[in-house]
Amino acid sequence: MRLAAFGAGFFSGYHYESWARIPGVSLVGICVAGNRARAEEVAARYGGCPVFTDPATMLDAVRPDLVDIITTPESHLELVRLAAARGIPAICQKPLAPSLVDAEEMAARAERAGTLLVAHENWRFRPWFREIGRLVRDGAIGEPYNVTFRMRPGDGQGPRAYLDRQPYFQKMPRFLIHETGIHMIDVFRFLLGDIAGVGAHLRRLNPVIAGEDAGLVTFSFASGAAGILDGNRLADHEAENTRLTMGELLIEGSEGAVRLDGFARIFRRRRGGREQEHAYAWEHRGYAGDSVHALQSHVVAHLRDGSPVENTASEYLRAMDVEAAAYRAHEERRWVEVPVRPAAR
Repeated sequence: MRLAAFGAGFFSGYHYESWARIPGVSLVGICVAGNRARAEEVAARYGGCPVFTDPATMLDAVRPDLVDIITTPESHLELVRLAAARGIPAICQKPLAPSLVDAEEMAARAERAGTLLVAHENWRFRPWFREIGRLVRDGAIGEPYNVTFRMRPGDGQGPRAYLDRQPYFQKMPRFLIHETGIHMIDVFRFLLGDIAGVGAHLRRLNPVIAGEDAGLVTFSFASGAAGILDGNRLADHEAENTRLTMGELLIEGSEGAVRLDGFARIFRRRRGGREQEHAYAWEHRGYAGDSVHALQSHVVAHLRDGSPVENTASEYLRAMDVEAAAYRAHEERRWVEVPVRPAAR
């Protein structure tokens, strides 16, 4: 499988390292608009593929079987246009686009071209969320009642917040939900299904950034369950690395509860009983339990053998609908129903 990639920024390192571990995948091109030296460094590390500065030139020169878009959101629509026009499957980092309208066009272009476009939403592939999802589906908590996630990475304080890793975070007009909370919106949907309505109170605590960095979002699920996303990027939580799980999760149901802590430990409690740690296996490798690798391997398996694929762009629009509803709920100070989209093809 011939792979071409756009981007060589901070997070791209996790992508390239993962691709190098997937048997049969060869990196045949990297395209960047700016830091060519960084791109050449990455290319040299992973086999010495050509480096390009023009996206169309790269796609036509190397004719990849798959493209990985690891650039900032404002570039995504044009890159998806180029890939879809050539019938090339693509994985695109999130935020999928700066706006829901652009994301809808991206999904539509891929559908019209009959090609695959997957949102790179790796949080649902974190091993702790996969295990919790399995427990919920297997009935470990009975009928799910509530899910709560306290997002506490503790990386948003002071004038240098985010500058060492992803400096564009400081300039995003919508931040906590658009950039980070969307992860947990997707995880909530993975755990409990479609979200039907949203309420939100958002705020900015660090004056050096443009967008919101704290907030409380409440959810109603189509199933009747309820959820809370309590996000604060300035506060931390008990953890060796506060960015490993980014916070703590509790999901409760008719027969008990499951809890995730900041060390990626899972605890179970049966109704009327005491909490006990639940053993499961995960590898401390790559990004957050090797979730980038899990997602990329998942897409490669789909392309090779037709196995089911999660989070196509059309499906991911449902998570973006929830994001849009959260901002509207905050701005209008009211509960907002989430529109129902036709099932993704």
